Amino acid sequence: MSNQHPVYQLMEQVKLLPLYTATDLSCLATLEDILVSNQVPLIEVTFRSQLAAKAIRKLAESGRLTVGAGTVRTLQETEVAVANGAQFIVSPAIVPEVIEYCLSKDIPVFPGTATPGEIQRASSLGIKVVKFFPADIYGGIKAIKALSGPFYDVSFLPTGGIDSSNLLAYLDHPQVIAVGGSFIISEAAIKNDQEKTGQTLAQLVKLVSSSQ
Repeated sequence: MSNQHPVYQLMEQVKLLPLYTATDLSCLATLEDILVSNQVPLIEVTFRSQLAAKAIRKLAESGRLTVGAGTVRTLQETEVAVANGAQFIVSPAIVPEVIEYCLSKDIPVFPGTATPGEIQRASSLGIKVVKFFPADIYGGIKAIKALSGPFYDVSFLPTGGIDSSNLLAYLDHPQVIAVGGSFIISEAAIKNDQEKTGQTLAQLVKLVSSSQ
């Protein structure tokens, strides 16, 4: 699959991929409002709750965001996610059947990798953009810089341990397509203080824009 797919282009433009775990569907409208008003029109809804499929469907039907599914570990979860409107799939590891399914349907898929062997395996399966996870534990931007030499034709989507204090170090690297994390927005933050959540995201977007 070419990196010219609209999902890749959107990620490269926005640079931020919010990871969101839904436990209360009533928060989704506010989530959309905050993301859209701050020009972050995409979301990865994780399969870390039983409401994941319902949340994906609700967001997909609304049509305001490009919606993907995260923490996808099985082919069954992939099929459920896609059936409910997911436009891309993110996995914490390499799951060959998930990759094969997605590539056969022209659905962007980001398998989790952390080592040269895993990146090579993903590349051999036809992947050009890998999730680098957990980024902080596996060497962070230093590791990505080292891996980018031999894997000059692979782009990275790092997640794990990234926040406002270090995201620019990642985004400064030409092979980092975007950074992901729940630090961008979360259900807990929305419930605690909607206005502050919007302000925090606005600050992140401004920070990212200042580096481009």
